[in-house]
Amino acid sequence: MTRSDHAAPSQGLLSRFLNGIERIGNALPHPATLFALMAVGILLLSWLLSALKLSALHPKDGTVILPFNLVSREGLHWILENAIENYTGFAPLGVVLVAMLGIGVAEKSGLIGTALRLLVKSAPRHLLTFVVVLAGVLSNMASDVGYVLLVPMGAVIFMSVGRHPVAGLAAAFAGVSGGFSANLLLGTIDPLLAGISQEAARIIDPGYLVSPACNYYFMVVSTFVIALTGTFITERIVEPRLGVYGGETAGADEHLDPLTAAEKRGLFWALAVNLVLVTLVLGGLVPANGLLRDPASGDILHSPFMHGIVAFIFLGGLLAGLAYGLGAGVFRSDGDVIRAMEDAMKTLALYLVLVFFAAQFVAFFKQSNLGLILAIKGADGLRASGLGPIPLMIGFLVMSSLLNLLMGSASAKWAFMAPVFIPMFMLLGYTPELVQGVYRIGDSTTNIISPMMSFFALIVAFLQRYVPHAGIGTVIATMLPYSVAFLVAWALLLVIWLITGLPLGPGAGLFLEVPAAPAS
Repeated sequence: MTRSDHAAPSQGLLSRFLNGIERIGNALPHPATLFALMAVGILLLSWLLSALKLSALHPKDGTVILPFNLVSREGLHWILENAIENYTGFAPLGVVLVAMLGIGVAEKSGLIGTALRLLVKSAPRHLLTFVVVLAGVLSNMASDVGYVLLVPMGAVIFMSVGRHPVAGLAAAFAGVSGGFSANLLLGTIDPLLAGISQEAARIIDPGYLVSPACNYYFMVVSTFVIALTGTFITERIVEPRLGVYGGETAGADEHLDPLTAAEKRGLFWALAVNLVLVTLVLGGLVPANGLLRDPASGDILHSPFMHGIVAFIFLGGLLAGLAYGLGAGVFRSDGDVIRAMEDAMKTLALYLVLVFFAAQFVAFFKQSNLGLILAIKGADGLRASGLGPIPLMIGFLVMSSLLNLLMGSASAKWAFMAPVFIPMFMLLGYTPELVQGVYRIGDSTTNIISPMMSFFALIVAFLQRYVPHAGIGTVIATMLPYSVAFLVAWALLLVIWLITGLPLGPGAGLFLEVPAAPAS
């Protein structure tokens, strides 16, 4: 028997530690319940701190900031009058729904799955690992297709060329989950997090705008950093540890059939439609008086294109998915397209419930002035510590990565972290875009070792096809080298970005002008 045949969850110190984390995480309430409880907590805290007359000086004009008691006549009226608007006006809600309509068509048509299959199948053997990890990262533009399609496919691909299937599964999982926040294209997570960041930034600056593309430059570079790091870990650490696979290789060609004529035709039609769309966009941006530029200044960064980028995500997904579906014969009527959109909306049902409570929590936090007071007090403490941008951001990164072990949802964590940390770091001179980018690194790197990640059980099931006695410990032991390596590599990239001062995305810098301390 090979080493893989004996694989079983370790009962050592690491396994006991991670099992403890799993128990703690399982003991937490559902995220929606958690937000409801935190909203109630804000109500009580606003009453208590108002009674204690806690205050802070606004760093811009020196005005005294006092808590607004939500457990009062005025507070009750405000809650009743704004409950619906808090929900429908919550910035991430609309953008996610619109983006998902288009991406849902692309996913349900089979376009994304076929494109990933073609990418991995066409890779030269010496680039196979790199392409599998890269395909995993790219799969994140469309919800969960990477978990259900690419992870099992990675195992089959490796086995078909005589390599250990668990190494292929691990490489794909590392890209899909560990590289969740990197990509070459914008996906649904970008407008979702940007909307939450914008709501939090407006605690300090009511007019602040956070673009869905605010981390785009950093995430494009991160895509290749993660793909190269994942390749190195797979080939130098994970695969040598696994040894030679001794299981059955029957069915190794599963999911690896060549593309059919219909699939090729669908891809060609989708490519043609995308080229037309890109040509039209460039035609509106390249000329100095282009239709998509700002009509007053001719600027691109503050243009209708950048403000409406979610609409272009919708159009890109819809038109490419429609073209593929018609070309491949998947869509035969308008009803098929509408059903694809309907299915995409069904996947957001839980999100719609969660957002109601998250929106109330964020709104209560802002209206009570607790977010602003906490930001001022926290910023004063951090300023007194004398820590520079690198140790501050690395510390925030590590904290985000550890919190991810207890709570798997990226948007849920950010919904209650952003109102605290974005205002605090803004008062220290750091942009919301930077704080969001650092959070995304921490959130991604420990996904692959977190039992709280929603697809973790599915990964265990995939692994048991090749290692029958595998369990949580087996997955964590296999994926831990990726998690550590991704954290180190991404942190180094962040340090380089902070030193060079490069923009994180279009119009998204790293630093803000710190308000002068008001005269006492």
